[in-house]
Formats: sequence, C-alpha cells, structure tokens
Amino acid sequence: MDHHPHRTALGLRLRSAATVLIVVAAWEAAARLQFVPTLFLPPFTTVMAQLWASIADGTLFKDLSLSLLRAFAGLVLATLVGVVLGVTMARNRFINWLFDPIIALGFPSPKIAFLPVFIVWFGIYSLSKILLVAFACVFPIVIGSYSAARGINRVLIWSGYSMGASRMVMLARVVLPACCPRIFAAMRVALPVALITTFTAEMVAGGGGMGATLMYSQRFFESPVVFAYIVVMLAIGLVLDAVLVQVQRHVPAARGD
Repeated sequence: MDHHPHRTALGLRLRSAATVLIVVAAWEAAARLQFVPTLFLPPFTTVMAQLWASIADGTLFKDLSLSLLRAFAGLVLATLVGVVLGVTMARNRFINWLFDPIIALGFPSPKIAFLPVFIVWFGIYSLSKILLVAFACVFPIVIGSYSAARGINRVLIWSGYSMGASRMVMLARVVLPACCPRIFAAMRVALPVALITTFTAEMVAGGGGMGATLMYSQRFFESPVVFAYIVVMLAIGLVLDAVLVQVQRHVPAARGD
C-alpha cells in the first residue's frame, strides 16, 4: 500500500508525459522519414512553428476566443435552464410527467443533426451555435439536477418545513446547496460536449472560430494549420477539465461541504 499520495500523483504525471513524448517522437520520425506524405502528416516541429506563427499574428487568439465565447455562453444558458428544469421536475409531478418523455427522447439523440434547423432559424453566426451548444448540454444537466434533487435526504426537507421555512427559502438554503456537487459533476460532463458541439458546428456552418479556420485550411491543403488547430483543441479541453477538477477540490460547495 502506497503511503505517499503526492509521490503516486507525480509518478502518474511522469508516465503521462512519457507517453505524450513517445507519441510526439513517433509523429516527428514518421513525417521526417516520409512514412506518411508531408501533405497528410507534417512534422511536429513544423506544426509547432505554425502554431507560434498563428499566435504571433493574432489569428489563433481571435478564433479561440470566439469559439470559447460560444461554448461558454451555451454552457451557461444550458446550466441555468437545466438546473431550474431538473429541480422542478424532481419537486413537481406534473412538470416531471410533461418533460420526462422529452428528456428521454432528446438525451441520446445526435444533437449536431439539428444544426441545419438552427441555421435556418437563427443564421450562420454565433446565435445559432450558442443555442445549439445549449441544446446539446442541457440534457445531462437536467438529468444531473433531477437526480441530485431526488436524492436529497428527506429529513433535511422535513426539518426545514417544521421550522417554518417557505418554499423559496427551502430551495435557496437546502435544495440547491445539497444539489451543487452533482450539478457540478453534470457541468463537467457537459463541458466537453459544449466544446465538441461548438467546433463541429463551426466546421459545418462556418461563421468564424476554430472549426471554421480548420476547415478552410483543410480545403487549401494547409496541413500545418490544420494540425496546429487540432493540437490547440485537444489542449484546451485538457486544460479546462483540469481547471474544473481544481475548482471541485477547492470550492466547498462543489464538494458538498
């Protein structure tokens, strides 16, 4: 049994770093030795040079900020709607009866298939993408909020009512604080969905952003730009998930303390 958790965590990080380095070295070697044509797989060093050039001229910052704005706006909207709807479904039988079939139908459906409808209704720019992200993310948040509200200890509810608390006070002081850990977990599930939906919608519909630039570069066989943007997409998902993990560790409400 390991009595040094910090040493164990360091070992895991080192193994992960070694794996990434092996993949990067294999990538560079395969490209330099022409195992794969450079047009299809540019060397990793070339991709990094292109990434630096995109940072230097401001292109990457412009595209990334636009994509993140769309993703976060949709995620915030989904969280607001999802928490309200999920908690209400848990506390009101009629609302649960009304929305449960919709949630059951919509949750497993491929949300990106609705993109043409959103484009027709809301245009090709940010509004359609934000609403599509909200549509894709709202289902896991509704389910997480519903599950959290249903799992609250009934003794807490009865104790609050016995002390004369109103419904609004119960909601603000008991229900929502008790739901916070599961709601936060649902948001962590929804975050990669928001990023994937945003990038995919931009690839299909254009309108600027990371996905649109990636597809534009692919059409003109600018492979270094394509791979540079893919690397950034992978990195941004990893970084944001790590941020959420740290928030969960250090914010008492997210831990349920």
